Amino acid sequence: MSFAPACAALHDGETARAIETADEAAVLRALDAPAPGPHDLAALLSPAAAAHLEALARRAHETTVRHFGRTIQLFTPLYLSNHCTNGCVYCGFNSANRIPRAQLTPPQALEEGRAIAATGLRQLLLLTGEAPARAGTDYIAACARLLRPLFPSLAVEVHALSEDDYRVLVRAGVDGMTMFQETYDRTLYATLHPRGPKRDYAWRLDAPQRACRAGMRTVNIGALLGLAPWRLEVFATAMHARYLQRHHPGVDLAISLPRMRPHAGAWQPAHPLTDSDLVQAMTALRLFLPQAGITISTRESPTLRDNLVPLGVTRMSAGVSTAVGGHTGGEAGTGQFEISDPRGVQDMCAALRRRGYQPVFKDWEPLADAAPGAA
Repeated sequence: MSFAPACAALHDGETARAIETADEAAVLRALDAPAPGPHDLAALLSPAAAAHLEALARRAHETTVRHFGRTIQLFTPLYLSNHCTNGCVYCGFNSANRIPRAQLTPPQALEEGRAIAATGLRQLLLLTGEAPARAGTDYIAACARLLRPLFPSLAVEVHALSEDDYRVLVRAGVDGMTMFQETYDRTLYATLHPRGPKRDYAWRLDAPQRACRAGMRTVNIGALLGLAPWRLEVFATAMHARYLQRHHPGVDLAISLPRMRPHAGAWQPAHPLTDSDLVQAMTALRLFLPQAGITISTRESPTLRDNLVPLGVTRMSAGVSTAVGGHTGGEAGTGQFEISDPRGVQDMCAALRRRGYQPVFKDWEPLADAAPGAA
């Protein structure tokens, strides 16, 4: 079972036409729908819906408060390695880019983790470039086992793994994964990924489902906005998320909305989206997927992130460094992209509280018999 056949059907032109031709009446019906379906989602993402952002925002806010309250989970990334064998044209880690490369040893990763834990955070996202020979499953698991006592919630954003490899990470204490398909347009995907193991579109597309089957508690997906027309990408992301929710109802599904940011290299996004576009995307997703988490990263500015909080956000990063070794002040490799919101954890907490929201450092405690190394 795979999402691939359904995803291929999204790019036959019919979905794009439905989005582009939706009229105001379709938008109003979608706004009134108690449980919006795919046709409603197309209307909410349409150009016609741009004139109804206030109504979208109001419904998205009400829906989010109903399901999540006024809480925002905080986390931060820990970059373990920036070695990469891929040639993704839009990424600072591209193997052709002449940048300083670095990789932490597991003890160094633990030191980074201790620095992060000192800020109060208890949710951590481990990231690597895609170089399995250097930063493979055994290496990631070794880092996870050391970090697990510090972080009740430990997720990974690494290369697409087999189901067995995801099980290895689960046994090491990892309970979540993030996987961006980058673009759901298969033809464009091949152009943007000219070399390296990441070129395998289908293997990456089905990675979140393999992680679900392996026992991951949380799975986060998304498209890198700016690579392709955003409306169709957001629609495809939403359908992917709904597919995973229906086939793996015990997994907490979340969506990220990352926009392209400056990085090492000269490539620029072909389809940039405005702040208003981002608001429309987020609020449409919230109405279509009322129980899905939504993450906004430090790719966005402090002002915009603060203003997005009431519109559907449930998770935000804080105290971020995208460089290897960036949390301990040591010699760090080049970061994956430039961040726009440099605020530390306490500043983020203060900003959330000013808006009447509660920052959450920890909302999960694993059972003792699920600790790393348990059978």
